Amino acid sequence: MKTILPGLRERLKPLRKEKKVTQKEMAVLLDCTEQHYQRIEYGAVNLPTTTLIFLADFFGVTTDYLLGRDET
Repeated sequence: MKTILPGLRERLKPLRKEKKVTQKEMAVLLDCTEQHYQRIEYGAVNLPTTTLIFLADFFGVTTDYLLGRDET
């Protein structure tokens, strides 16, 4: 599986685990299948801007942080 968003791959899983949310629960929040969410977490999905913003807001970080473009 090709990684499209390497920053997302490195940051999304730790943020999810910190919040104690399962992949299945994230899939429900994003209205997608668990497999699709797993691909998001792996960085193999080119996310729509609205999804990226939702994730950033949900985890209390910036979109740049999620994408690996910023450390805060």
